[in-house]
Amino acid sequence: MPKAVRIHALGGPEVLKLEEIAVPDPSAGELRLRHRVIGLNYIDIYHRTGVYPIKLPAVIGSEAVGVVEAVGAGVVEFKPGDRVTYAPVIGAYCEIRNLPADRAIPVPDGITDEEVAGMMLKGMTARSLLRRAYPVKKGEVILVHAAAGGVGLLLCQWAKSLGATVLGTVGSEEKAALAAANGCDHPILYRKVDFIAAVNDVTKGGGVQAVFDGVGKDTFLKSLECIAPFGTIVSYGQASGRVEPFDVVLLREKAAYVTRASLAIHVTKRADLLATANDLFDVVMRGAVKIAVRRRYALSDAMSAHRDLEGRNTDGSSVLIP
Repeated sequence: MPKAVRIHALGGPEVLKLEEIAVPDPSAGELRLRHRVIGLNYIDIYHRTGVYPIKLPAVIGSEAVGVVEAVGAGVVEFKPGDRVTYAPVIGAYCEIRNLPADRAIPVPDGITDEEVAGMMLKGMTARSLLRRAYPVKKGEVILVHAAAGGVGLLLCQWAKSLGATVLGTVGSEEKAALAAANGCDHPILYRKVDFIAAVNDVTKGGGVQAVFDGVGKDTFLKSLECIAPFGTIVSYGQASGRVEPFDVVLLREKAAYVTRASLAIHVTKRADLLATANDLFDVVMRGAVKIAVRRRYALSDAMSAHRDLEGRNTDGSSVLIP
């Protein structure tokens, strides 16, 4: 029988259990997918710990790439043997699964399975942030928190290709070098320097047009001090904890805008899902954005992968191999 990593209770990495599962024939409108590579993302921790509630028991994980083994009634877009990917659809930590066909995305030739699994959720998130939540324009200056993280590296590269000047916070010299090699013009070692002062120094007090913040509690209010008048803070994650309630009057000084982005809302319609994925495939195949898969774990070693991810011991993309 195929195997999956499931959780029966919320908690630490120890709640991840490798178990055998039964996978029925695909129902109407579904396809059965044998996974080749599974993406590892910080949202997996939110699901495991209950930050984002899910029904238990559950197979977590939100993206993977694989090969279609069978299709249910009414599925005409895909056939057995097709290589497809998906995100964000929970249930990825497994060898085989059934997937709604309208959530499946055809994968073009020229991109490896590891690249696909390491880029879909993060890359489509980056696209939704840079092209919809705050459309970055040539000549603008932006700040990316956690610039050496999975989404951060893609944001830096993509924004740079759009003609922006990119500042980014990082936690070490090694991560500063990685960010700099991936489009970040000004890495800021936030443990050594005040990132507000660093932003003001680079921008000569003018501030940035937008802040992309996947950190949350530790950075949100400080980011308000970094933006230019009419600037925007795009919150998309909470690695340090939820953003605490704040007085909206704090936005008055800069006439600032705040938005909380969610990839799921951006790709609810299939046309939007495919447009977002195809934009990502395009920038990767043109070489404007490169996918760095930095760590690989066996599916059976998901517990260790979560410990590394939660401990901020990863950079770039990490994947699970079933």
